[in-house]
Amino acid sequence: MTASTAPIDAPQTGVDRMSRREILQALSGLMVGMFVAILASTVVANALPRIIADLNGTQTVYTWIVTTELLAMTATVPLWGKMADLYSKKLLIQLSLGLFVVGSLIAGLTPNVEVLLVSRVVQGIGAGGMTALAMIVMAAMIPPRELGRYAGIFGAVFGVGTIAGPLIGGVLVDTSWLGWRWCFLIGVPFSILSIVLLQRTLHLPVVRRKVRIDWLGAALITAGVSTLLIWSSLAGHKFAWASGWTALMVLGGLALLVAAVRVEARVPEPIIPLKIFRSRTVALTTVASMLVGVALFGGTVFLSQYFQTSLGKSPTVAGLMSLPMILGLLVSSTVAGQLITKYGRWKAYLVAGASVMVVGMLLLSTIDVDTPLPLLFSYMALLGIGVGMLMQNLVLAAQNDVPAHELGAATSVLTFFRSMGGAIGVSALGAVLANRVTGLMTEQLGPAASATGGGTTEVPDLSALPEPILRIVQDAYATATSELFLIGAPIAFLALVAVLFIREKALHTVSGDERARQEASLPSVH
Repeated sequence: MTASTAPIDAPQTGVDRMSRREILQALSGLMVGMFVAILASTVVANALPRIIADLNGTQTVYTWIVTTELLAMTATVPLWGKMADLYSKKLLIQLSLGLFVVGSLIAGLTPNVEVLLVSRVVQGIGAGGMTALAMIVMAAMIPPRELGRYAGIFGAVFGVGTIAGPLIGGVLVDTSWLGWRWCFLIGVPFSILSIVLLQRTLHLPVVRRKVRIDWLGAALITAGVSTLLIWSSLAGHKFAWASGWTALMVLGGLALLVAAVRVEARVPEPIIPLKIFRSRTVALTTVASMLVGVALFGGTVFLSQYFQTSLGKSPTVAGLMSLPMILGLLVSSTVAGQLITKYGRWKAYLVAGASVMVVGMLLLSTIDVDTPLPLLFSYMALLGIGVGMLMQNLVLAAQNDVPAHELGAATSVLTFFRSMGGAIGVSALGAVLANRVTGLMTEQLGPAASATGGGTTEVPDLSALPEPILRIVQDAYATATSELFLIGAPIAFLALVAVLFIREKALHTVSGDERARQEASLPSVH
């Protein structure tokens, strides 16, 4: 074996190592929990009009049913990641699932929109913990050299949960004896199953040490991120992008984050250890993860709207039409993970994934209302293939580059920025879409455009429109959607640039827990 490819650790030994069977058993609980956590963010997409009608909600509530859950999930990810470096990972992941169950039950039984919004915050906190802790627990159990074999499965679960959510929600809403409440309740039995499986199968040692949580830093990070996400979700339809509210919220959010950085640089146990960004790999994978978030979330949200509005498909059919992207992501993440485990090389798959993602975005920027479905599906499959090769392997590269005691922080940082990229991307691109649709329809229809629903977040009632106006509405949404992918292509290209500058490093051959024990036995160099 040559020096360039030799493993950098000795093989893992001792009674503490989990067997392959034990790892697979524990992964079953993690996969179930992660799927329902991701599903919570997407399953309501096609149910929102029915929910708003039944609960007598307003257009503002329409937006916030999605935004509150995403805000809570994104803002709390760093705190979950830090606690994973200090407390029992098993206990934390079960706590996050318990919070998700409570939030889901309240949401499914909600009597009004106010209670629903509170329940979505609780759901989001639980989902944030599950999303961050799943990969942290994996890194604690499995050596990086073998992680690709399992990370591909998790990449597929993440993609399926993100993309299949609208399909599942559409089926539930269209099924008379179920209804929209089951969009929330469906996750409860699976979450309970995940808690039971983890209790029976997950066995990780708990390192006892004195702990201090940086609550001030956590509060500043949460407040700063929440302010920016609230701004990105409201700008463009509640107030203008260039307005006093924009200046106030952006400057306020940035000021809070600057204060958070100052606090994090001084406390002994920071929520986000700033020194991990000294690693070029961590810094570049963080940037790339944020950009991938824009491509994944933005692409799936607006393609679903294109299917329903431009092509006139039902919510269920629109969900089925997302399958090519799901399959592309599933195949590429699984195959890439297996090849990384076999050969120990990973950068080529990041570069290939980013390149394919750029091509997929460019091809999707050419779609219109008359694009043949086989061609459309092939473009979607390409985007899925690219994202599948990138998403979990970026986490793998970062985890492989940091000390074992910072695995939780590094993983949560990548998850945090990917979620934030998705949230800001969806909000900003949604505003662009609404403004572009309004402009296109006003050009064709003049003041009558407002009667068709143009420029709002509601899908127009296509069945109520006469044929000439129907065609104008369909063309407007198709043109606006294609232009969003044209905007997204340079963002995907920046992810490719970031990946190109990542330096490949041989993968560790021992798990995070074993590395932590090795590092703890070494004398301090300070």
